[in-house]
Amino acid sequence: MKPSTVLAPSALFLVLSLALPAAQAQTTPGAKPAAPIAQLVGQLDLGRYKETIRGLARFGDRKQGTERNRKAIAWIEAQLKSYGCATERIHYDYVAAPRERVPATGGGRGGPSGQGGSTLFGTRAPTGVNQDPMAQPDERLRALNAEQPDPKGGPREEVYCTKVGSTHPEEMYIVAAHMDGLGFGEAANDDASGTALVMELARILNAPGVSTERSIRFALWNNEETGLNGASAYVAQRKDLQGIESPKGSGRYPEPRWLGMIQHDMMMFDHGMPVSHTGAGGKTVAAPPLEQRREADVNIEFQANSKHAEGAQKLAWAFRAANDKYAADYPASVGPHMTNTDSTPFMDHVPSISLRENERGQQIGAGWNPHWHQPTDLVSTFSDKDYLLGLNAAQTTLAAIAQLAGARKEP
Repeated sequence: MKPSTVLAPSALFLVLSLALPAAQAQTTPGAKPAAPIAQLVGQLDLGRYKETIRGLARFGDRKQGTERNRKAIAWIEAQLKSYGCATERIHYDYVAAPRERVPATGGGRGGPSGQGGSTLFGTRAPTGVNQDPMAQPDERLRALNAEQPDPKGGPREEVYCTKVGSTHPEEMYIVAAHMDGLGFGEAANDDASGTALVMELARILNAPGVSTERSIRFALWNNEETGLNGASAYVAQRKDLQGIESPKGSGRYPEPRWLGMIQHDMMMFDHGMPVSHTGAGGKTVAAPPLEQRREADVNIEFQANSKHAEGAQKLAWAFRAANDKYAADYPASVGPHMTNTDSTPFMDHVPSISLRENERGQQIGAGWNPHWHQPTDLVSTFSDKDYLLGLNAAQTTLAAIAQLAGARKEP
């Protein structure tokens, strides 16, 4: 296999079948050491994952263009540095404009068209962005989230760090999430859950004794909520720098050639389709069940009409194979309707996928998460079953990216 080739599902199943599942990673006297991937996945911990989410939640909703957003970026960068991951920042100018949504296409007998080519089936609940600070009953959070950005926009920053490959530093996978939020809450699920996942992978893969054949970049985008502006700025600034050695003969590649882009956006809430019931005053309302559904899963999405759809589909199935082998509690499913997340600006340049709690166009867009952009998006809103879904996504990505990038751990 050429170094730049994305593993096909069957190939990844074969390779992963040689490794012990995470559940069997513990060693016993006289037993052989666990396989490298199982060792790495075994270092993920629910308590640490939750603590990182809580650390981000201390900055409120982290709305772009505010002091709380800038402080959160600084905190993220400090954490990444403490893991031994070399950080850099992207600087760009954000010009405020109405967010352009992907047109609703698709549709069928099940219902109307959803975004990304999906169909909206069954019961739907309203969606929107809370703009009213008084909808947040917590006075501390109201004060923390009070500052609003300049409506015209302005200079913005975002941070990333890089694990340099030992054999092919000129090739790179991008593992990413967005750190900004909305709604006058804590943006715990959207998207501290994804940001914490990326940070935990950066911690584990940059630990002493861990090497990767290929480079991995851990990116935390800003301005996702205004229209994917941070990720778009990265693509605009760096796509033409791929694979260029600088300085010549140094063996250094400021922008290694992109092999795949993996985005994480809303990782914890899969409670199922909204259920209609009678509310106050006899009014019919729809809301999802209170508990995580028994058949909850991690949704791995690619976009069927992207220029790299074939490679993205192979990448998605490779992640599904990793989930089957290493995830502890929840399975994964693959779908073709990736939309409205930071992998979108990359999808015509490199195979790109998105990991989510639900399908973005068909389910999240139909009101399957009542806390989306609301003041209830709080650390305290979610149960350990919800946080476990995010941890399973972390297990999935860590196992897959460790395989694809050729991760090794010294005994």
